[in-house]
Amino acid sequence: MQSQIQPPNHKWTILDIINWTTTYFTSHNIDSPRASAEILLAHVLNLQRIDLYLRYDQPLIQQELVDFKSLIKRRIKREPVAYIIGKRDFWSLDLLVSEQTLIPRPETECLVEVALSFLPKLISSELESSSLRILEMGTGSGAIILAIASDRPNHRFFASDRLPKAVALARQNAENHQLENKIRFFVGEWMSALKVPPYFDIILSNPPYIPSNIIPSLQPEIYRYEPLIALDGGEDGLDCLRTIINAAHHQMNSKGVLILEIGYDQKEAVKRMIEDRDQYEDIIFSKDYSGHDRVVSMRKK
Repeated sequence: MQSQIQPPNHKWTILDIINWTTTYFTSHNIDSPRASAEILLAHVLNLQRIDLYLRYDQPLIQQELVDFKSLIKRRIKREPVAYIIGKRDFWSLDLLVSEQTLIPRPETECLVEVALSFLPKLISSELESSSLRILEMGTGSGAIILAIASDRPNHRFFASDRLPKAVALARQNAENHQLENKIRFFVGEWMSALKVPPYFDIILSNPPYIPSNIIPSLQPEIYRYEPLIALDGGEDGLDCLRTIINAAHHQMNSKGVLILEIGYDQKEAVKRMIEDRDQYEDIIFSKDYSGHDRVVSMRKK
């Protein structure tokens, strides 16, 4: 890419460009430099990452080099790879993302796992229903509800977000995975759009839970690019969790389950909040892949 790296008449191959970009990203302290290089180059060439190594000696044409260079510039400014290419893998699903939505994280798959583990328990309990009603609030890209619906499509799914553009994106992701007829999407902020009696067997959410004063100290990829509305949990990080815990039981069937993602250090505060509300029992905290308490589940009394 620079004349001093290779002679002027050098033909840049796929492997050349991956190696050069990896070194360049490393020198600029970019996380996962080789993975970033591979994902961006695969996007430009419309290939799978594995194909890059099957075609490692394939030279790039000039336009491909120009296109790739523009993506490198964006990544150096710390724009997340997912926003650059417009998609992210989650639970084996290829999902569209935008700066209107939080980028799905691997640790959020733990929330999906916990939700899936409750399905057989609820079906065999007093609810005696083979088709449960499952609501996700703050759906963003739709990652969580789509993951559950793709795995257990016989249930009835609902998902909301306060941002119309996020709901539109989640609906598009559902269509891309032939799940548009399985999920009812609607615009609403937490419980405000729900006017029905006790209704849902499972309510789940990955709400904003980062304390406001912590956000500026996060990685630039997060605080510069991801939507503040999906990150900021207020002064103590618990505002949205508090809102949901205080109100969710009004919209749940008897013995319904509430499942929430929380911050890695919020277990004790969330536990006190739940116990003070005195509307739930069987409180269980589940750890993520890094060993942090990441998901809390509770049953309506």
